Amino acid sequence: MTRTLTNPAGLHDPTGFGYSHVVSAPGEQVFIAGQYASDDSGAVTTGDFAAQVDQSLAHLRTALAAVGLDVGHVVRLGTYIVDHDPEKLRVLGAALHRVWGAGLPAQTLVGVAALALPEMLFEIDAVAIAPR
Repeated sequence: MTRTLTNPAGLHDPTGFGYSHVVSAPGEQVFIAGQYASDDSGAVTTGDFAAQVDQSLAHLRTALAAVGLDVGHVVRLGTYIVDHDPEKLRVLGAALHRVWGAGLPAQTLVGVAALALPEMLFEIDAVAIAPR
């Protein structure tokens, strides 16, 4: 099987962390690695949860655009929240509605004790369907 790895300009180089931002393969599914509020070096940019959600979603859009897709192609999200609580769920829900409106993809939310970097409060990954 041939895989295409894409690490778009505008997102940090993830290879030092052991992954690629986007992997596509023959067929229709495209897998977007976990996106978080990072700068060009991969450092977390803010300690504010809502700002991390917004920047993570912006990075998700960048990753999708790098392979000719947009949020309308996303069918599944994985979301990960450090110290999940109802207020964080409200913030996430509002952000997802701003991006997808009523056409929300399937989602699994996992509350976690920590993510890859200590400053990370949120991470989102996605599966998209590319048109043939």
